Amino acid sequence: MRLLVSSLSLALLAGMACRQTTARLSSELAARFEAESILRRADDQVFRYTYYSRSTRGNRWEDRDASIIVTRRSVFIHKNEKVGLDLTPASRKVNDVRRDGDRVIISSGRGQSRVSWSFRPPDDAEGWTSDIRAVLGGGDR
Repeated sequence: MRLLVSSLSLALLAGMACRQTTARLSSELAARFEAESILRRADDQVFRYTYYSRSTRGNRWEDRDASIIVTRRSVFIHKNEKVGLDLTPASRKVNDVRRDGDRVIISSGRGQSRVSWSFRPPDDAEGWTSDIRAVLGGGDR
C-alpha cells in the first residue's frame, strides 16, 4: 500500500512538472520580437478560433491553447513554434481588431477565407486592442 501511494505521488508530481506550455519560441523568433520591442505578451491563453467550414457551409469554432506576442511591428499568435497568425503592417490580408466585452477579437482575411482569434487578455483589454490596432494600421508607436 505504501509503495502504491509513493508511486501515485511520483506520477502526480511528474505530471505537474511536465505541464504543457504554448510559449516556446525558436531563438530566431525570440530575437525578432526583442528587436521589435515587445509591448504585450500573454502565454498559455485559451483562444476561440473561428473559421468557415465548406462541409457545413457556415462558420465553425474551436477553443485552442496558444500564446500571443504584440510588438511595435507584429501580432504573433502561436503554439510553441507552430504559427497561428503572424500579422505585420505589410500583411496583404484584410485585418481587423475589435473588442466584445472583455474579449479581444483579431480577424484576418475576407469571405470564406476569414478567420478570427479571440481571447480574454490577462489585463487591460482596451490597451491590448489599441496596441494591436496600431500594428495593423501601420502606425508607429
